[in-house]
Amino acid sequence: MNEQVNLTNCDREPIHVPGSVQPFGFLLALVSDFTICMASENAPDYLGGDIGGLLQKPIAAVLSPAGVAAIRSRVDYLSGPDAVERMFGIDLLGKGRLFDLAIHFSGAYLVVEAEPSLIESGANSGELVRLMLGRIRKTTSMADLAQEAARQLKLLTGFDRVMVYRFHPDGSGEVIAEVAGPGLEPFLGLHYPASDIPRQARQLYQRNWLRIIADINAAPAPLLSTPVHNAGLLDLSMSVLRAVSPIHIEYLRNMGVAASMSVSILRDGKLWGLFACHHYAPHHLSFEKRTAAELFGQMYSWLLEARERETDIAYETRAHHIQERLIERAAAQAHSKRAILDFVADYRQMIECDGIAVWSDDEITLDGETPTEAEVQDLIGFINRTSPGRICASAEIAKIYAAGEAFRARAAGFLAIPISRTPRDCLIFFRREMLRSVNWAGDPHKTYSEGPLGARLTPRKSFELWQQTVAGQAKPWTAADLRIAESLRVTLLEVILQLSELAARERRGAQERQELMIAELNHRVRNILSLVRGLVAQSKDTANSVEEFAAILGGRIQALARAHDQITNLNWAPVALRHLLESEAGAYLGARAGRVRMEGPDVALDPKAFATLALVVHEMMTNSVKYGALADSTGQVQVIWRLDPGASLVIDWKESGGPPVQPPSRRGFGTTIIERSVPFDLKGDAEIRFDLLGVQARFVIPANFVQIVPAITGAPAHHHAKQESARLSGTVLIVEDNLIIAMGAEVILLELGARHVETAASVNHALKAIERALPSFALLDINLGAESSLPVGYRLKELGVPFMFATGYGERAPLPAELSDAPIVQKPYTRELIEKALSKFK
Repeated sequence: MNEQVNLTNCDREPIHVPGSVQPFGFLLALVSDFTICMASENAPDYLGGDIGGLLQKPIAAVLSPAGVAAIRSRVDYLSGPDAVERMFGIDLLGKGRLFDLAIHFSGAYLVVEAEPSLIESGANSGELVRLMLGRIRKTTSMADLAQEAARQLKLLTGFDRVMVYRFHPDGSGEVIAEVAGPGLEPFLGLHYPASDIPRQARQLYQRNWLRIIADINAAPAPLLSTPVHNAGLLDLSMSVLRAVSPIHIEYLRNMGVAASMSVSILRDGKLWGLFACHHYAPHHLSFEKRTAAELFGQMYSWLLEARERETDIAYETRAHHIQERLIERAAAQAHSKRAILDFVADYRQMIECDGIAVWSDDEITLDGETPTEAEVQDLIGFINRTSPGRICASAEIAKIYAAGEAFRARAAGFLAIPISRTPRDCLIFFRREMLRSVNWAGDPHKTYSEGPLGARLTPRKSFELWQQTVAGQAKPWTAADLRIAESLRVTLLEVILQLSELAARERRGAQERQELMIAELNHRVRNILSLVRGLVAQSKDTANSVEEFAAILGGRIQALARAHDQITNLNWAPVALRHLLESEAGAYLGARAGRVRMEGPDVALDPKAFATLALVVHEMMTNSVKYGALADSTGQVQVIWRLDPGASLVIDWKESGGPPVQPPSRRGFGTTIIERSVPFDLKGDAEIRFDLLGVQARFVIPANFVQIVPAITGAPAHHHAKQESARLSGTVLIVEDNLIIAMGAEVILLELGARHVETAASVNHALKAIERALPSFALLDINLGAESSLPVGYRLKELGVPFMFATGYGERAPLPAELSDAPIVQKPYTRELIEKALSKFK
């Protein structure tokens, strides 16, 4: 009897043990003595010989000594179950042919995967990722962040379509951002059922950041093994070459996709979403460029987490302030019942809701949109039976409480907080039903049937728009909502214990006091951990690379405390010392910032020195406001800087007019930062003296961190995306063989009004782009390595499309007479140069 086909079949497909690999590389599996026990059938195509000559051979008899040494040198770095080591440009055979390698452990086997190195001129992966991150960090909203990230990844990888796909709690997903080539049907806003990406696939995405399918029609290379081993059971979860599930191949073919790539987006170690890349012809990326895409995905994940964390911190901080006021006011209440009921309006300000119910001493108090008293009483009985003493929440009440169907229009979501040790008293927050229309890429409820691959789900063939009205659901409760709820629970327990009569407290005895202490401890620890995570996330947001993040995190974690969140925005270019001092003075003194007098030449600091000195100035300003000259209305701080004969920067800090100075009785963390940061990080000097009439300090910054820049007025100015003088529209074509230069030009053209920018690296690609979609304007690099862009110019002139040339030779660049009327701009591209050249077009 055949197994019935249903939506769980895909969830049971063993996609991690396909028994084959994609053929753009080969795989060898080694046992502990470095003998080959498994190999992909195509390995001889790369290594020579035949498959029989590979199996049971020592790896040293197949690869060059340098290749074997490279593999052995990385084995010790494989420290975790999902660790993968990569090597680029390895001469495996000693014949000059270079390979890129990935190695990892799969059980007892060392898996070695190799593919031919692809040399791409002008592509510096680290620099590309740095530029990409710089671009997405300039966005303000979460939607713009996702859209810009998709655009940058498309530019890096060249895929026809790049989407940001976010998973919902039920496993379904939604395309929240998309960048696609001209003429492609948009997928933005479409939802896809959970069965489209099965559970085990989502688990692999969580473990393995990047997955590429270079050609869905390429025949996979089977794995072969010696008799005592079974290649069909080799776990390839961490493989870069792992073959593709036949079901997934059929799914992509039904969509018309010939190649794809996904880059995972994680938050708190859990799968948040994917960068989903589609191409409509075979498309393979070098291992190095895929590694750059993976790094970008990781950094985007951290930035996303930081942005969401900032929102959560602001939300929780507001709730915390309300909570503190509640405690102060509760102290004046006569008994615990009134201490709870009198603050219903405060509760509603702490947690976003449409209504609230308070059940205390067998009485119900309702406020806002709620069920009736009888309905609430029944709900409380259900909560006390199923979740006694615990916070309970649901955004779809009818799913867990059938009787909730009757009032879901008024209260489709609820969050219940117990406020006594026994499961009797509680607060319940309600959210109303949100009717919404969901656009699905095909009917998610359509009937599926058994297909040609046996008793498994056949991928659907229809992706036509299918609309569904979703009812019975409220806005989901977030992790921040639950943290605030737990904090409120602890506070109310504290209020009740403080205000209850002595006899009642004695009857509860030691057990309730212990519960309060545990709850309070949990509350404090949770606050500390939340703060630390927030600071770590914000440090990631300021870093342009992993190395910079590691270098600055240790110092910045103290200076970015929530009470002092005003710190200079670094752009990782030399920044004016005066700007740093003005920013810190303004943050503490506002309109009275003139009490900090500054005098010195216009100097800029290297980013590393700027970050270090920012912490020092932050601590000096903090101490002065709290204890020094700025603590008194008449006190002043004078900061004077100069360059000594060796070009080092000498900064003198002098306080006067404040209260008498008392030297600190101990060296705290702030004093340690002041005295040790500059010597330790910059190899400079630092001295602080606690004179009776005012604190005196001197800092010496070595010359290699200092630049003299005339007329510095502050941090580098940022261009706004919206320009009043924009002269472009529609699609603009860039013909440029250097990807980094093309990325810079693209940003400028978008700022000047272009709706879409198409990039081509050769004459052939440019002519195809013109035929595919006629541009409204073009920017052509004359020299494209082995060819020139003149044929593109002739074609554009024939079609009547305005264009300009760019070259390193500027106005002296020789052009044919037929094209001599085209403007020429000098590299490197700047907005001013291009805008000036555009003014020549009428």
